[in-house]
Amino acid sequence: MNYELFIRSSSREVDFALLKDGRLVELNKEEEDNKFSVGDVYIAKIRKTVQGLNAAFVNVGYEKDAFLHYHDLGPKVLTLLKFIKRVSTGKLKEYSLKDFPLEKEIDKNGGINDALKSNQSILVQIVKEPISTKGPRISSELSIAGRYIVLVPFSDRVSVSQKIESKEEKDRLKRLITSIKPKGFGVIIRTVAEGKKVAELDRDLQNLTDRWTAMCKTLQGAHHPSKVLSELSRGSSMIRDVFNDSFSAIHIDDENLFIQIKDYVQEIAPHKESIVKFYDSKVPIFEKFGIERQIKTSFGRTVSGSKGAYLVIEHTEAMHVIDVNSGNRSNKSKTQEGTALEVNLIAATEVARQLRLRDMGGIIVVDFIDLGQAGNRKKLYDHLREEMKDDRAKHKILPPSKFGLIQITRQRVRPEMNIKTREEDPSSNGDVNSGEIEAPIGVVDKINEDVKRLFKKDYKKMTLNAHPFIAAFLTKGIPSVRTKWFMEHKKWVKIQPRDAYTYLEYHFYDKNGEEIN
Repeated sequence: MNYELFIRSSSREVDFALLKDGRLVELNKEEEDNKFSVGDVYIAKIRKTVQGLNAAFVNVGYEKDAFLHYHDLGPKVLTLLKFIKRVSTGKLKEYSLKDFPLEKEIDKNGGINDALKSNQSILVQIVKEPISTKGPRISSELSIAGRYIVLVPFSDRVSVSQKIESKEEKDRLKRLITSIKPKGFGVIIRTVAEGKKVAELDRDLQNLTDRWTAMCKTLQGAHHPSKVLSELSRGSSMIRDVFNDSFSAIHIDDENLFIQIKDYVQEIAPHKESIVKFYDSKVPIFEKFGIERQIKTSFGRTVSGSKGAYLVIEHTEAMHVIDVNSGNRSNKSKTQEGTALEVNLIAATEVARQLRLRDMGGIIVVDFIDLGQAGNRKKLYDHLREEMKDDRAKHKILPPSKFGLIQITRQRVRPEMNIKTREEDPSSNGDVNSGEIEAPIGVVDKINEDVKRLFKKDYKKMTLNAHPFIAAFLTKGIPSVRTKWFMEHKKWVKIQPRDAYTYLEYHFYDKNGEEIN
């Protein structure tokens, strides 16, 4: 498994593309005017409490009030409110919490009016960015994430990631953290802490307590509402969360960002500092490494997989629906069941990639091809779980139903990544009523797949008729796309431009002039 991260910067936004073994698996965008990122902490005012919803609406400076449910207050909210009041008035100048008296925990089945009241100051953390017409979702149970650990104020609990399987390693980490953590703070030990020495954990812990102290210093006299603690930049937070020894390169086209990321990697993994590289070329970074092409072909209603299989992705108000299709493919399996299983496994890999790439959340229903054998349904289920294990978003996968449906719930904390892949039809001649067409680069990829498939069927000679623009793209350049076909398959394709064709129309013909379906 080989990971590469590509960072493209412009004047108003930064794009992050994460590739796994050359395939695009994550695409994130950080906009300059995005003031409400997951992890940011605000000092805010309670606007009003609503007993019927058991929640409060909080003014965090967004056009719509943020939503704070009673269950998101955290058991120590009364201690937090007391701490804020004493720090804001200047009565408390010691922020370590080692001698701060804890208030009684709130009843988990209590009501919002028992804990909060209107116009009260409160520290809240963004847990879900504004999506569509909704304001941010927030929590007053604060946590500050580091590379190896997460610091939780007003707690003494030490917990370890469930993804660390070794009981001995869990016990070792718990023992180390318990010996070094400051009183009044709880700690969640992250998966990447596995095998790390106490010095590395202590350095991360010290950095987080420094961030907590810096935040507390800004509370006295702070304007309400205002941001008092920022999450790391999207690039740094992505590296913090996914960086491991599988990373082979981080390419950045902005010099200031390059220095920032290089310093951060040097801090968390000094032995990997050399993989951070500054990209300096007139060719845009996403074009140079083929990422723009992957973006064009990975988004849209229909997504092609390997061996001819494809997905159709539909979005409704309540859920996302994904339909799995076998398409035109060479069948190596001897039975219908074997073919269905093979297609489903290919599709499951692509489904896991698409969910992560588009950051799709909520309820997702995948309609796989029906499998008659329980053993094959289990293979599909286990394969999908394995493919989704690297997904950072919390998710749950239900076993296949008797109708072949698999239901997935996936946490959504940011707006879904939606990239327009269809373009205005250039044949419309300015007709405002004309529709849109698929991006030409997607059609070129389809032609590539068709050529491979037809050569496998042993067509000795073929002629491709296509619109002059597509024909020119396939024949121009050194080496041209057609030349690459010849070098790979040792067979030549005659390409015939046809003026009468629509822009993206093409047809294959055999040596007798008969059209190949």
